Amino acid sequence: MSHTKFYHFPKKGIFYSLPTASAAIEAVKEGGGFIWLNYYAPPREELSALVEPLGIHPLSVEDCMDASQVPKIEHFPKNTFIIINAFHYFEKILSVDEVDLFIGENFLVSVSGFQAEGRNPMNAVESRIEFEFENARKGPAFLMHIIIDHIVDQKFHAIESVEDEIEEAEESLIDNPEKFNPADLIRLRRFLLNLRKSLFHEREILVKVCRLDSPFINEKAIFHYRDIYDHLAKFLELTENYREIVTSLMELYTSLLNNIMTKASNDTNQSVSRLTLIATIFMPLTLIASIGGMSEWSMITGPENWKIAYPLFLGGMAVIGFLSYIAIRRMEKRTQKPS
Repeated sequence: MSHTKFYHFPKKGIFYSLPTASAAIEAVKEGGGFIWLNYYAPPREELSALVEPLGIHPLSVEDCMDASQVPKIEHFPKNTFIIINAFHYFEKILSVDEVDLFIGENFLVSVSGFQAEGRNPMNAVESRIEFEFENARKGPAFLMHIIIDHIVDQKFHAIESVEDEIEEAEESLIDNPEKFNPADLIRLRRFLLNLRKSLFHEREILVKVCRLDSPFINEKAIFHYRDIYDHLAKFLELTENYREIVTSLMELYTSLLNNIMTKASNDTNQSVSRLTLIATIFMPLTLIASIGGMSEWSMITGPENWKIAYPLFLGGMAVIGFLSYIAIRRMEKRTQKPS
């Protein structure tokens, strides 16, 4: 089902929909007021048909077809062209949808849906316009304010979801750093970079709007746009703060991981040290036992003295082992003594 709709806002009475864009253009010529052409993923031909009657520049139509455009504002003789982004956060995925706006003396054209994948970034905006109809009927500038304000409100929900994920990542990192997945921080940092790029350019757009650069946005409507500028400036500051938090968490993860690896290395060194101590003590004893095992001791003391010789032999081995242990410990203490 298409979400494309065309509305006429007469000078008096409620706004109503029309079946085609050409019918809406004829209605504003005959009855005055202004029109709102709300396109959802339209083909190029539909937008190109507005070039002649509304004075929309063909390059702006090309920009609408290009989903990789950054937010910007451009001025033309018969209209001002604005690109803003709508944020959608679902199942830990941030989607950035483009919304294109053309504002003229008696018309407003909105184009969306090329990146939405079934989502409609303009969803529920019609209900809000009905609720704020007294403001919307004042002109295209007031109607565009309602649309942009609606999109900015959606940004807040996306930023709030990212904030919740950052808090979850922080708790998970502190509770169990060994099982923590650093890919979550990398993903959040990438989302925050996208948010920052969009919010930075949109803030610049609002600066130009509030500066009265566009002749189609009068001074009476500027007060409403200043409120949007305040929200965007606040969101940009929050995004910068969250980026710093994510960077700090990455540094904390690296530090905790290094501590864990250092502890494991120390444990390994202690185990090797114990094994080395045992091997060092028993190596001379093994040598002596090997020589004694070849009956060398019996040959020296005589076979008839084995009852006395072998206990003496074992006792000598114990003394040698004990002296080796004492000597190794003293060497370790000298090595560990601070210079």
